[in-house]
Amino acid sequence: MEYDELLDRGIEATPEIEGDSTRFSIPDPSVRPEGHVTVYDNFPETVDALDRNPDHVFKFLQNELGTSGHIDEAGRARLTGDFNPRRVKETIESYADEYVLCPECGLPDTRLEREKGALMLRCEACGARSSTSG
Repeated sequence: MEYDELLDRGIEATPEIEGDSTRFSIPDPSVRPEGHVTVYDNFPETVDALDRNPDHVFKFLQNELGTSGHIDEAGRARLTGDFNPRRVKETIESYADEYVLCPECGLPDTRLEREKGALMLRCEACGARSSTSG
């Protein structure tokens, strides 16, 4: 096969990327102090928007904020310590950059996959695969 034929075939097989990352929005964190704990009330809504496992998101929150905590029976994140909404929001945005948004096309149409023990981010929109730090 000639180069031009192979190139045309590759372009035809490449999926069209429609839309942009502006359709992806993460709700602002609703956090409140409760004694020595910060309660992240809308954590379930955030996890739904990210389309990720709550335990994975929560572990990232704990690591980045340098704290411990747990997810209560209502699905709220309870973090030991006092954290303001801005800091929690920045942490969730960091999570989205690392584990949700495709580094190639910027779309949120991704899935986390294990490949030879490494956690990979696979984009269903453009087909890109990239490694993550997790």
